[in-house]
Amino acid sequence: MRKYFILFCLLPLISVAQISFEQKMKAMPVIQMANGITLTIDEPSINIQKPSKVVLYALPNGNTTAQTFGKKLAKGDDWHFNIQHIGAQTQFIRNTDPKHNYIIIYVENSLKSWPQWRRQTANADQFIHKIVDSLYHRYQNLRPNITLSGHSGGGSFIFGYLNAQATSLPNYIERIGLIDATYAYETEKHQQKLVMWLKQKHKFLQVIAYNDSVVVYNNKPLVSPTGGTWYRSKIMAQDIGKLKFRETIAQLAWQNKSGNISFSLIKNPEAKIFHTVLVERNGFIHLLFKGTNLDSKNYQFWDGSVYQNFILE
Repeated sequence: MRKYFILFCLLPLISVAQISFEQKMKAMPVIQMANGITLTIDEPSINIQKPSKVVLYALPNGNTTAQTFGKKLAKGDDWHFNIQHIGAQTQFIRNTDPKHNYIIIYVENSLKSWPQWRRQTANADQFIHKIVDSLYHRYQNLRPNITLSGHSGGGSFIFGYLNAQATSLPNYIERIGLIDATYAYETEKHQQKLVMWLKQKHKFLQVIAYNDSVVVYNNKPLVSPTGGTWYRSKIMAQDIGKLKFRETIAQLAWQNKSGNISFSLIKNPEAKIFHTVLVERNGFIHLLFKGTNLDSKNYQFWDGSVYQNFILE
């Protein structure tokens, strides 16, 4: 009897290990919305006894959802499949925090660029608000907490959502996480809304960036003096106010006492391009765990990736 019990317990693990990348992509529900928006939902088996976290991940410029989910590269595969691995990082998150249902929603547009999509779409910010609101109502029976997250141009989706709010954000928005994605931050448009939202209990703002101001690409500066995430993130941290500043050899950091508000800006003395490396080095995991009791549990941000065993083939 004991042998059969052990075998029964192992069966789910075996089936998870055997699933292929192609099978996973086909299994995830896809919602086609107006204006070229595609939502792809990575939804686990929902346990209604557990609290639920719905995480919207706005795709970076140039990526499809499949590339953002990530896979082990085979001969001829596009390199974009190996720079995000949000799917594998999600599995690490679920394994580390079994007390919550983690529902990840990949938010993609047909132009593969949220800044460009917002420029070309009438009432773009109001439509972004509609997307977030519709997803909240989709899971309303689970009383979910919503996270808005994104990398690169995905930050434009989040700031568009902020633009659509009259004053502060809805209470169901629990966390905002930006990985090298603060290009669109403007003090006049966003400071007061963020400050008012953060005054509510159990709100989290996590910003990760690096010094892109020193990078030269194709004999030109990668960003303008005030247009990169190094500059915009520092302005954003100063605008939030009442944060303790700390500088180390590796980074600049602003954080409040509880850690629910945190800015981690990686120094770059060798002027390298770390844009996607910030995600690769456990960045998505850190966005969701920073400020909680799982902060740095079995992982370290800006260290070796801890999710390799979860990357599908």
